[in-house]
Amino acid sequence: MNITVLGAGAWGTALAMAAAGDQGEPHTVHLWARDPAQAARMQAERQNARYLPGLAFPARLSVFHQPLEALAGALADQDLLVLGTPMAALRGLLAALRDARAPVVWLCKGFERPTDGGVGLLGHEVCAQVAPALRAGVLSGPSFAQEVARGAPTALVAASRDAGVRQLLVQAFHGPALRVYANDDVVGVEVGGAVKNVMAIATGLCDGLGLGLNARAALITRGLAEISRLGLALGARPETFMGLSGLGDLVLTATGDLSRNRQVGLLLAQGQTLQQAVDSLGHVAEGVYSARTVAQRARSLQVDMPITEAVVALLDGQLTPAQALARLMGRDPVAETR
Repeated sequence: MNITVLGAGAWGTALAMAAAGDQGEPHTVHLWARDPAQAARMQAERQNARYLPGLAFPARLSVFHQPLEALAGALADQDLLVLGTPMAALRGLLAALRDARAPVVWLCKGFERPTDGGVGLLGHEVCAQVAPALRAGVLSGPSFAQEVARGAPTALVAASRDAGVRQLLVQAFHGPALRVYANDDVVGVEVGGAVKNVMAIATGLCDGLGLGLNARAALITRGLAEISRLGLALGARPETFMGLSGLGDLVLTATGDLSRNRQVGLLLAQGQTLQQAVDSLGHVAEGVYSARTVAQRARSLQVDMPITEAVVALLDGQLTPAQALARLMGRDPVAETR
């Protein structure tokens, strides 16, 4: 299979390495970098020294750059196009590839930042606006790029309403170290992937304040309830949130030390400003950018999300870490199912 991954960050590079490696059926994989100098450096060094230093590229992986406006023509012979850019770049890439013959899937997790008074959109909603004819889907689940690039055991979920796209993703990435499960609940998979980043900031804050394991368990559990409420309001199926892109991704991102969103919460608890915390990471922490949009979308649907609202107030500087905790603990008692 001929596969092109567009976006040479940590996650796009890791999946390109997995598809081109010897863990399963080896494919011919091309990794596109937006920066031509970065592309040339990666191709020459045979590694992504910025994001995944010391991990050598498989022989069947090549790196290239081409202007965005010329990409569609250059990718005409590909079997699968994988978009590994942050959420903010998804709309532009989908627009450039709107006439692509090959299926297009994305890796980003989040809500697009709203414009013109609208609400923030999930990836499949953006695609419906700018490239409705594409055969499309999303690859998600609990996964750190470093571990996938090293060939550590990982499970992902391939979500699409098109059974052929789901099967193509399984064929592209499933192997001895990387299991890929199919799911047709695109809404649920995307909501789980987006909102868990916000919950990871809250859990990092909890751990940074030294509140203990009881508090962490409570926060993760109530966070999953919030994710499920929003997902159901958007049309997802409840069982999706018990799977890889719900509970699985939440647990990993909220507790794993490789989680950038968790690190933001830890750093805020230590007294750093939001800007200091973000600058120290060197990578995008999607929860910082999507928290407000998650809260806005929830309000528009009259979905109660108190943890999300507390995180937004914290990120906006309206509450200190201690005040955010006090707000959550001071809420009136409710039934667990609410």
